[in-house]
Amino acid sequence: MSQTSPAAPCRNSATAPLHYTRKQTLANAERYITQELKDFESKILGAHERIVNIEFHIFSQICETIDKQLCEIQDSARRIAEIDTLYSLAEAASRNNYIRPDITTGNEIRITDGRHPVIEQLCINERYVPNDILLNNNDCEILIITGPNMAGKSTYMRQTALLVLLAHTGSFIPATAATIGIVDKIFTRIGANDDLSTGQSTFMMEMNEVAHITRNHCRIRDG
Repeated sequence: MSQTSPAAPCRNSATAPLHYTRKQTLANAERYITQELKDFESKILGAHERIVNIEFHIFSQICETIDKQLCEIQDSARRIAEIDTLYSLAEAASRNNYIRPDITTGNEIRITDGRHPVIEQLCINERYVPNDILLNNNDCEILIITGPNMAGKSTYMRQTALLVLLAHTGSFIPATAATIGIVDKIFTRIGANDDLSTGQSTFMMEMNEVAHITRNHCRIRDG
């Protein structure tokens, strides 16, 4: 059996400076390193760990500082949130021609020329047609809303709920006049699902779901 002999030193090794330290012997060369390069290598290899430790130390200091001022920070955040909310409601009312509703202790909801505050903004090249609503606990307690598909039945119901909710939060509402009694609850279930902004009505969404179920059911049975 042949025995592999160790690689012979490179013939130029003798010319290497004395402060060079041999690091590795290659096929026809020698690799050297200096103390300066070794120190730089150590810095690079340990840089990530030091960065993580420094970041954690800074993060811990920030947490301690915040903890000492927690009550003041939370109070400032609440005040800023309140200002932001009121400013946003005022900006929307001014920009979109909202009116101040009359909040009464009665049992009547009477809105004249009401508009859906969201869908109205989506009608860029179209005019949102306003409509009225009258509900009370006497002679107009229940409304039966009929119409063809995509006629706006769900929108009409959502609009009423949104305007009542906005009025109770202290906001102006999109209408020409409104008298709204105190409402403590709003219950609604309007269709299974819809996406009116892209033209998908409740009925269309339901038909799509039925078609999806039918296709997958048939595929499973055929498989």
